[in-house]
Amino acid sequence: MPPRLRNLGEPDVEPVKAALGRWWGGCDLSHLALPLFFRHFRDTSFVLEDGGEVAGFLVGFVSPANPGEGHIHLVGVHPGRRQRGLARWLYEAFFEEARGRGCTVVRCATTPGNAGSISFHHSLGFEAEGDGEPGGVPVLRHYHGPGEDRILLCKSLG
Repeated sequence: MPPRLRNLGEPDVEPVKAALGRWWGGCDLSHLALPLFFRHFRDTSFVLEDGGEVAGFLVGFVSPANPGEGHIHLVGVHPGRRQRGLARWLYEAFFEEARGRGCTVVRCATTPGNAGSISFHHSLGFEAEGDGEPGGVPVLRHYHGPGEDRILLCKSLG
């Protein structure tokens, strides 16, 4: 049976937090899975289930300040299920939802050293934005606070 795509909800908080604690090779990112995302953005966020387990997830929303802009906050695919198109499926579901809500652009951020993420986003048509270019990649300095640089990626939905 193929994985099943559904909207994310409050019961997914703990399974997603657990995944964030295991899927990134010792880098615990569970603090990024705030319950408020699962309450307020469930209609624009998705879970892929496979065999009754979370195989992937995407937490995204339409910006309240910029209604034509969608933002992807957090994405993950189980390490044993990568390279099967699941992340692309999650992104396409979000793009469709964002378009339906009047968005013309989607943004997300990644860390400057995450070459796999940068490459994946470029394959989906995202372009990097930034105010500096260490290593030839545009970076937004201090995007997540002092010393917390990020690459902001932007994709037109037009």
